[in-house]
Amino acid sequence: MDEKTDEKGGAKAPPPVVEPTGNRVDPAGVLGASGNESLSYGDLEARKRAKRVPPFIAAFMPNRAVSVGAMRILMLIELGIALAIWITSPFQVLPQPGEVLKALGDLWMNQGLGPELFTSFGLSLEAVALSTVISLVLSYLTVLPVFRPLVAALSKGRFLSLVGFSFVFTLMVGGGRPLKLMLLVFGMSVFFLTSMASVIAQIPKEEFDYARTLRMSEWRVVWEVVVLGTAAQAWEVLRQNAAIGWMMLTMVEGISRSEGGVGAMLLNQSKHFHLAEVFAIQVLILAVGLVQDYGIGVLRRLTCPYADLTLERKDA
Repeated sequence: MDEKTDEKGGAKAPPPVVEPTGNRVDPAGVLGASGNESLSYGDLEARKRAKRVPPFIAAFMPNRAVSVGAMRILMLIELGIALAIWITSPFQVLPQPGEVLKALGDLWMNQGLGPELFTSFGLSLEAVALSTVISLVLSYLTVLPVFRPLVAALSKGRFLSLVGFSFVFTLMVGGGRPLKLMLLVFGMSVFFLTSMASVIAQIPKEEFDYARTLRMSEWRVVWEVVVLGTAAQAWEVLRQNAAIGWMMLTMVEGISRSEGGVGAMLLNQSKHFHLAEVFAIQVLILAVGLVQDYGIGVLRRLTCPYADLTLERKDA
């Protein structure tokens, strides 16, 4: 019987090869049941040891993925630590959590915080929608060289202050809600445009070449590679700029106080040094912003489920 065949006449698997590092490699892919034929014995042992590490120890080790349950426990622990620091804070100017909750109840029941929040949330959603459409259209137009200088110039608007444009926008659209909407759209669009144009500019050349090998026209390449290929990044940029909108919302509503809003209420409470009420409004804005951020993340996962498949630190 030939040395290269087994008892049944089949080809024998070649013996493990010893690398200079001392790891034995399985060239026949016997160890590659998981689909990775190039794994060495040392790599497999390292992965086994990694799985035996307790979750809370793994949380202090770099580039480790932990389970969703372990991450929730870590979040609760860190939230408890933050509350403990807040309660025991030596700064007398900071209101206690009980005072903030009491102020929040009074604002909601007696001072119309609910309707003001609804007004501000509607304004924020409208600004997010308009800024997204404007920024995406301009970003996608950067595939045409004639639009690249224009987009580059508009992106520099992120260094400008909204206060300096309030008078100009007032002359253009008048006051009230149109003024607030214009200020928000301008402030969000310059940041959205900067981020999205950068995403499109960093698309690898190989993706364009691959689309061309499929005999796509250049406009079809733009649709497949630029528009659909960056959809997941567009959702992420949208999340970031929606948060920026909430940061600017209070200032914009302070510039034009018609229709009210949580920004106008926040400035009124701050003017009279009602710190508990100020903290209560801030906590409410934070909660609404987190819910909105989570909702955008859910939409991203539903429309682009492939986006996180290759992430190193994806939750286990």
